[in-house]
Amino acid sequence: MLYLPVLYGGGWLLSRPLAFLVPSLRGDQVDLIGALLALLLLLVSLPWRLRTGLGVDEPWRFVGLVGPPGRIGATWLRGTLKAAALLAVVVVGLSLAGAAQWRGQQGLTGAEILNALALALGVGFAEELVFRGWLWAELGERLGRRQALWGQALLFGLVHPWWRLPGLAGASLLAGLILLGLVLGLQRRADGGALWGAMGLHGGLVGGWFALQAGPLALAASGPEWLMGAAGAGGANPIGGLIGWLALGGLALLRRRWWV
Repeated sequence: MLYLPVLYGGGWLLSRPLAFLVPSLRGDQVDLIGALLALLLLLVSLPWRLRTGLGVDEPWRFVGLVGPPGRIGATWLRGTLKAAALLAVVVVGLSLAGAAQWRGQQGLTGAEILNALALALGVGFAEELVFRGWLWAELGERLGRRQALWGQALLFGLVHPWWRLPGLAGASLLAGLILLGLVLGLQRRADGGALWGAMGLHGGLVGGWFALQAGPLALAASGPEWLMGAAGAGGANPIGGLIGWLALGGLALLRRRWWV
């Protein structure tokens, strides 16, 4: 369990000199570079970790990254379409409840489009490689198939900054994150071990929600948090509210054959 914190700490340390070498960089930009360096360290060290720790001969195939190109494309597309369907359910639910208003004429700037794409590709790839790739492999070998499914979902939720929200709002977001981790794990199982469907689903949700908030969807400032999720630094997160729970829970139930 120290493997990932050590890599993240290494990326953080390697990025610190940039604050002195390039004073124009903001603190959040230096932190982002540190996260990218940690991801690079993961990509370099993960094959060695899986070979020496678990005796894996084909590490990238083992974590679901390598496979026939057609299968990779098909699973990624299915995951992305599921993300679009989930976002549509959230938008319709919030609109019917009066917690959001659709303003289709509102477009996105070029910078916002690039930001949405970066979130979709970056978060989808990095977090899925860590949680549904490496972590699931470790837990599956050491604890078993079912424990790995629930264990990765629990850890996925715990490492996100849900504690920054007060009281019940934070607990609600944690529950939604765990449910999302479960759904993403079930997606990989349904795809026969391929990781790309989970990447498409996760990246589509993160990038798509950013694009919706930046453009055509206006959230009510005084909307009920229990319904739409509490607002944090990045705005309201629907997986911390009832509508997000119902959308993710419905998808998890559709995947119930993969629970065991």
